[in-house]
Amino acid sequence: MAQHIVFNADLIRRYDQTGPRYTSYPTAAQFHEGITEDDYRKWARHSNEDPIPKSLSLYFHIPFCDTVCFYCACTKVVTKHHDRSIAYLDRLYREIAMQGALFDRDRTVEQLHWGGGTPTFLSTDEIQTLMDVTRRNFSLLENDSGEYSIEIDPRSVDLEKLQVLRNAGFNRVSLGVQDTNPEVQQAVNRIQSGELTQQVAEWVRELGFRSINMDLMYGLPFQSIASFEATLQSVIDMDPDRLAVYNYAHLPTRFKPQRRINESDLPSADDKLEILQLTINQLTAAGYVYIGMDHFAKPDDELSLAQEQGTLHRNFQGYSTHADCDLISMGMSAIGQVCDNYSQNVRDMDRYYELIDAGKLPLDRGIELEPDDLLRREIITSLICNFRLDIKALETKWRFSFRTHFQAELDDLQQMESDGLLKIDPDNRYVLPAGRLLVRNICMVFDYYLRKGSDRSRFSRVI
Repeated sequence: MAQHIVFNADLIRRYDQTGPRYTSYPTAAQFHEGITEDDYRKWARHSNEDPIPKSLSLYFHIPFCDTVCFYCACTKVVTKHHDRSIAYLDRLYREIAMQGALFDRDRTVEQLHWGGGTPTFLSTDEIQTLMDVTRRNFSLLENDSGEYSIEIDPRSVDLEKLQVLRNAGFNRVSLGVQDTNPEVQQAVNRIQSGELTQQVAEWVRELGFRSINMDLMYGLPFQSIASFEATLQSVIDMDPDRLAVYNYAHLPTRFKPQRRINESDLPSADDKLEILQLTINQLTAAGYVYIGMDHFAKPDDELSLAQEQGTLHRNFQGYSTHADCDLISMGMSAIGQVCDNYSQNVRDMDRYYELIDAGKLPLDRGIELEPDDLLRREIITSLICNFRLDIKALETKWRFSFRTHFQAELDDLQQMESDGLLKIDPDNRYVLPAGRLLVRNICMVFDYYLRKGSDRSRFSRVI
């Protein structure tokens, strides 16, 4: 069911507005500075006291890159001086100890992810030490059954470093590619040969990693329909298990590196639509399933199977098969979710060091969710992950009348139903093939904060 998509260019143009990607609900736009360390400790304590405590998911933000990619919107520190990681890791080890003390050791870590920046900026010794410190403070799985992943810049690894990652417990990798065309690579300052990416992918398979994801990006300077078709084919030939194909959002007023991209070199809106349609056609023809929100996976991949079974989840790292986890995030700018509430660390490195040195959790902001937030989050997650909303199940769980509570939202959905985006019956809402590319629009109908006038200017366009 999820593989079938109807690409209606006129419909897409009509609905192409700015809006959240819903890696959380409420989104980070609603986070505020009123969340304290006492609040976070209370959440951790309550999560331990659950009758059946959730497993844990850990995220570590490694902010360093030795070159800047001009399209990048991540929190990062660009430096050629690899010794800058020493002071950062010293503080990160202390944060790990502080966080580990808050959670019972019988709560196993089912999911772990290192993101960045460039996590493979770290040396092999630093990689091993960071994982050793993590094991001392949290109960990592020892049987390779968890989902332990790391983002890799192929330019920053060799066979030895990949072997260290595998020995440390990582079993999944995400390789940054973006585009294989030399002219595009030059324009975004990311020179990376296809041969290098192929070699890294081969090493990863030889070492027994269970899954390879590759990231691509459309809408970059000098991309054309023909050039991106060649990029897609070269990546398909590398046979990754998953692909994420992101829409480049050009926001130079917010992200300084993007000011080095000449806007006149970007493909037109019509060309971007054609590139998107090409991407969907080419990847589905190659056997990939459209999961949603730019993500594709092989039919036997865990993401595809979870979507079929209605158990797919979405968090700050994207789609996941691990729904019932508290997400503990560490490092500057990292965002976590504990006891159904969100928190984010400070985004300034000096401030991060200052708080850690004072023995404090480096919290900056967050939000404690109300019951209505939790209900709307469940609705948005179901739509964006499974393209379906089971009204009867929601009413039974939450003991409310869906029609009474969401009368205004249901009125707004009528136009979307008329446009063929979804099907409405008394017990279910189904996102139809023409609506799957526009599922963010459907989710926005249930976003209380957007409905009351929250600023949309910080969000990217839907397509």
